[in-house]
Amino acid sequence: MPVSDHQMIEAWRKVLRLSRLEPGQTVTILTSAATHPQTLSTALTATQSMGAIVNRLDLPPVNGEKALSRDALAYLGTTPLTGNPAAIAALKASDLVLDLMTLLFSPEQHEILQGGTRILLAVEPPEVLARMVPCEADRERVKAASQRLADAQEMQVISPAGTNLRCPLGEFPAISEYGFVDEPGRWDHWPSGFALTWPNEGAAYGTIVLDQGDILLPQKTYVTEPIRLTVEAGFATRIEGGLHAELLSEYMASFNDPEAYAISHIGWGLQPRAHWSTLGLYDREATIGMDARAFEGNFLFSLGPNNEAGGHRTTACHIDIPVRRCTVRLDGVDMVTAGKVTDGFRYPEDKS
Repeated sequence: MPVSDHQMIEAWRKVLRLSRLEPGQTVTILTSAATHPQTLSTALTATQSMGAIVNRLDLPPVNGEKALSRDALAYLGTTPLTGNPAAIAALKASDLVLDLMTLLFSPEQHEILQGGTRILLAVEPPEVLARMVPCEADRERVKAASQRLADAQEMQVISPAGTNLRCPLGEFPAISEYGFVDEPGRWDHWPSGFALTWPNEGAAYGTIVLDQGDILLPQKTYVTEPIRLTVEAGFATRIEGGLHAELLSEYMASFNDPEAYAISHIGWGLQPRAHWSTLGLYDREATIGMDARAFEGNFLFSLGPNNEAGGHRTTACHIDIPVRRCTVRLDGVDMVTAGKVTDGFRYPEDKS
């Protein structure tokens, strides 16, 4: 159901206040061919109404001829900033960048962040943004979970379907995604709500079994039959099962890159306003599936790059897989038990 411009402007103002936007700061809104017009128009109104100096930088799309899907996360090669020093300079000169294009997994993004610019990604449909406007409680909850990850030496994940994965930790940082950018050099994604890290390079091992209702992204598909992934020395060495296993294998093989099979980020969803079932209610091209990534109690793991965490894998293939009904343990202590988060966190009555 559509939301009004008034609702979206108010949603933007809440997020911008949480992101510490102040009068006189420079905001650059990064757009491309797939930018939602209502998201753009309301962002322009909200930033200007808060006294910001506002620019729009519109860049042409890239990689369309290489990707097998129109999803912005289906191919993570070069970006519209690659070899574009003028655009990079404009973004580095900004206090805040609102990314309505999807600039991810790129050295250019790292360069911009290192200069202190804050970057907020917002590419979901307006009604999804309005439903999952972040709040301070989201930050509190996600930061607490990230601290647990930062202090842990091992994550173990088990499930009734047969998952038994062990991931030694400590080589890479723990990341908090709570939907706003309140510190210099911070990147985040509205909407979100999860804690994540990466296993030590080449160290994850065990078995992951995807069961009915688990989700493949960017395929945006609910699994209807088991898929079994064997993980050895940090890589998925076998993908076994029926049709969905074949589709996943063929898709990944199309990149012709062994690094696509590496275990990438691992963590769990903490957003109660996200819903597992929502993916089935949208056209596949209307959403990138943030409900699926963030819904409370999922085990979210990824295959592919780790350069977002300071690693060296820059493969163009990136698969996110939210898994239900898992138990996630850090050093033997449950963070999630059978798909239920165990932190006992209670949101204030007003979640806005």
